[in-house]
Amino acid sequence: MIQEGKIVIAFLYKRSGKNKLKETEIYLPLSLELGWFSSKESRQFIDFALKQNLLKKTEDVFIPTFDIDTINIPVGFFPSKSSFETSKKELTEDIFDKIVNRIVIKTNENSQNVIKFINHIQTEKNIVPIVAALLLAIEHEVEIGDLFDLVEKQIFKENE
Repeated sequence: MIQEGKIVIAFLYKRSGKNKLKETEIYLPLSLELGWFSSKESRQFIDFALKQNLLKKTEDVFIPTFDIDTINIPVGFFPSKSSFETSKKELTEDIFDKIVNRIVIKTNENSQNVIKFINHIQTEKNIVPIVAALLLAIEHEVEIGDLFDLVEKQIFKENE
């Protein structure tokens, strides 16, 4: 439901009168002021927006990737929660797949071999698969800097 995500983002940014918002300026209004989501669901929405490239994170602020002025907000708009919820497993697999795909492209290895290397690193260092994938990507100088925030959030979510 990317269109609904755009409406939520446009609403928040228009309401604030700013073109850059900190994370707390997004999830607090969604959960406390508007009561649209719980605190956890608000953070899931931010993850969704980043994953769908509706928001980009620059330093410690979020910026919409589209023109919010072109979005019409329906009177009485209320977002559906289910369209933004992702399970931990789905989010982990998505990030893991992105890392694997980037390694495959950079190294010209097939994905099965890349996953085999990741599994070896995971076993050898006794770490979670996504961190093993990051280590392999770094070893091969694969550009993964844009995924660090998502990986960090995912690791902390798993340890809640």
